[in-house]
Amino acid sequence: MLRAISGLLTPRAGRVSLGGAAIHGLAPAAVIAAGVVQVPQQGGLFSGLTVRDNMLLGGYLIRRDKKRLKRRIAELEEAFPLLAERAHDKAADLSGGQRRIVEFARALVTDPKVVLLDEPTLGLDPKTCEVVFETTRTINELGATVLMVEQNVRFGLQLASDGVVMERGTVLLAEPAADLLARPDMAAMFFGSGASRHEAMADG
Repeated sequence: MLRAISGLLTPRAGRVSLGGAAIHGLAPAAVIAAGVVQVPQQGGLFSGLTVRDNMLLGGYLIRRDKKRLKRRIAELEEAFPLLAERAHDKAADLSGGQRRIVEFARALVTDPKVVLLDEPTLGLDPKTCEVVFETTRTINELGATVLMVEQNVRFGLQLASDGVVMERGTVLLAEPAADLLARPDMAAMFFGSGASRHEAMADG
């Protein structure tokens, strides 16, 4: 689903729209220009480049407007102090949580309307998950809608305003996140034997 939204796949049916305008079938660069960016599961940074250079790559589409790019990076450095503190360090030298912060912040360089997060806690320890939690909240506070696919259901729904439960591409439930968390059947669906068969999609 995220690949279809971001332009990596062309949907066979249905419609993807943003603010009433259709974006399905557009090339990935056009989707980014329309205001949608995606943070991949893992390996989103160029390890041999510095934090600052990774951020500059996030602003590739606005590179010709140097004043705008400089201003936006300064705004993000204020929101995420790590970006300035480690600006000249290579991404390879960052911890897992620090890398996640840079990946998330880099997605915000073009000031997108929507940020797609693909399994942001995959393979992370609890401490790093806390970093991801707070960083995701900051993305939302900076004005972007977050669409997150996450198998750690409690994590996703605690962050979200709305949640969608899907199985093999079929929507099973679509309710406010708090209501989904309170459903008695959620324990059996996600925290019991069926947990591996379902995904939750959270919109914050």
